[in-house]
This record gives sequence, C-alpha cells and structure tokens, in this order.
Amino acid sequence: MAIQFGLNTFTFVSPFTTKDLALLDKVKQMGFDLIEIPIEGMSDLDYEEAARALKRTGLAVSTCAAMGPDRDPTHEDPVKQQGGIEYLKHMVDATAKMGGSICGGPIYASVGRTWQTTPEQRKKDLERCARNLKIVADYARSKGVIFAIEPLNRFETSFINLAEQAVELVEMIDSPAMRIMLDTFHMNIEEKRLGEAIEKAAPYLVHIHANENDRGTPGSGHVPWAEVATALKKINYSGAMVIESFSSENKTIARAAAIWRPPAPSQDELASEGLKFLKQLMA
Repeated sequence: MAIQFGLNTFTFVSPFTTKDLALLDKVKQMGFDLIEIPIEGMSDLDYEEAARALKRTGLAVSTCAAMGPDRDPTHEDPVKQQGGIEYLKHMVDATAKMGGSICGGPIYASVGRTWQTTPEQRKKDLERCARNLKIVADYARSKGVIFAIEPLNRFETSFINLAEQAVELVEMIDSPAMRIMLDTFHMNIEEKRLGEAIEKAAPYLVHIHANENDRGTPGSGHVPWAEVATALKKINYSGAMVIESFSSENKTIARAAAIWRPPAPSQDELASEGLKFLKQLMA
C-alpha cells in the first residue's frame, strides 16, 4: 500500500466548519491524497455534508483531537475524565461518518497541562489514563476506527513526550484500536535520534505528522529528513504523512501553537512545496 500524503486544515483555518468545505477542492488540486480535519467544537461541521464533499473530491480523511481543559482522560477530576471520554467518542462518530479510520492526537491529556510527578504518581496517572482510553478504544473498534496517540513536546505536556512512552501506554491499553502517531516537530525537540524512535514505535505506528522544526515548509529546516525516511522505509511504513502547520492570521490558534510570525512566505507555498519535498523524500 502506497503512502498517502495529507494536509491538516490547521494550515489554513481554525476551526474548520461546514462553510470551509470548499478547501477540500483546493487541497485536492494541490495534489494531496488526504485531508486531516481537527475536531475542535462538537458542532462546527456537518459530517454528512463533509462526507459528500470528500466523495466528490476523492480525498481520504483523518481527524485530529483538540484536547481542551475539560477533555482530560488523565485528570484526577472525574468530570474532566468523562468530558474526555465523551469528546473522544464524538471524534469516533465524526470520523466514521466522514468515511475515515484514523483519529490522531494527544488524546491522553489536556494540551498545555504540565505537572511534575513521582514514579508512583506517574504509575497511577498511566493506569487512570489507560482505563479511560480503553473505554474509547472499545467504542472505536466497534465503529472500525483507530486512535493514534501522539507524543508532544515538553512545553505542551509533561505526560507523553517520547515514542517509548507512547508504546508503554498503548501496551497498557492493549487494544487493536489504540495505536501511535509520531510528529517530527515534537520528535525534533524530544527524541535523541528520530530514526530509533520510529523503529521503537514501529509495531504500532499508523500515522505521521511530517513537520519542520519551525512548523514551516518541510525540507526547509533542520529536521533530519534522510534519517526519518530511512527508518520509515526500513519498517515498511504505509500509513499517511500529513503536513500540519498553522496560520499566524488566526490569533487564537496562533497563540496556542506559539506561531508568532508567518511560518512560510505563504501557506499555499508551505503546502505545495512541502508536498513536493515529501514525495521526493519517500520516492
């Protein structure tokens, strides 16, 4: 199975709503195979209408999670845990309705929440998280959907930063509907060697965010892309490679993602040149 090259709609707009569905035509014309849609609000997008637009354009679809303060499967507060469970079940439904099969993201905790912990407390946090994610994994499996846990960098979470930590959590959950996504932007901060991290995650790796170290155009910075490509080819990776960048024009998402200046001369150039680079890289 050939790798699908995709683009996350954060690159152009946030939140992605029903009125933004014309963006699918643009993404298709750029040459992408897949569009990735963040599920921010739970009523932003008409999923049936999105499914029709996807069918019309021929694009595949994946979704990604937006884990806010009230969506936190690891939190000690049962209300926040339940908010996380309900949101992730909604993600499953949204993905299935649009004809997708992958829900990616840092589904284990609220983005931006960091906490220092002892080994004993971390064990309890992992057990709580695994217990709650097992519930949503069972639900996802019943709908033919797979979750892909994404490690983030230390400034966005203190919980899952490394591929090996994601593997630990996935193995605790022990479900075929719980797998791993790696993001080269976060890996570039946290991993000693990106190729080794990819190999560690290999048994569970189903999705890649192919992002530059500054979230600009892939290939324009210092991510060790040759090492990434060598590792992916070594493990016979056949999932998607998705560019996820952010526009500095949307002040809310720009602040959340620390985008203080435009990441490229234009978002169109970032997407088109990034796609060209990734296709050449993986050829």
